[in-house]
Amino acid sequence: MNRAVIDLWVGIFVAIGLGALVFLALKVGNLASVSADDSYDLSAKFDNIGGLKIRAPVKSAGVVVGRVSDISFDPANYQAVVVMKVDARFKFPTDTFATINTSGLLGEQYIGFEVGGDPDLLKAGDTIKKTQSAVVLEKLISQFMFNKASESPAPAAAK
Repeated sequence: MNRAVIDLWVGIFVAIGLGALVFLALKVGNLASVSADDSYDLSAKFDNIGGLKIRAPVKSAGVVVGRVSDISFDPANYQAVVVMKVDARFKFPTDTFATINTSGLLGEQYIGFEVGGDPDLLKAGDTIKKTQSAVVLEKLISQFMFNKASESPAPAAAK
């Protein structure tokens, strides 16, 4: 083999490697799952969204049914407003419960839908009324520590 053929093959392998790195970066950043499928918007108001980010998954029964498309603040009632794009294939009852959950102990946050039993379905632009805010680990730890500190030690038994 002459030098030009070897250089060509090295260049091809480098290009494939760079393409694989770009693909993995898009996958990790949740940017590769951009779809042109039909979807509809739902919104929900939360007292605390924790570390929820735009493009975070919306899941029902562990299946990704949509993505968070916008997060804003409502100054009238001091709540976070989360807008979600839900795949049009999935319809949810009007009494669906939206919770902010965490994958694992320190994983990414996502919105989970717990389905109700109402026969009426949510339509595009509807607001989910029943929500549960994110559990903030620091707040739980501080409450635990405060409760432990406020407990008075048991009196010593008289001998």
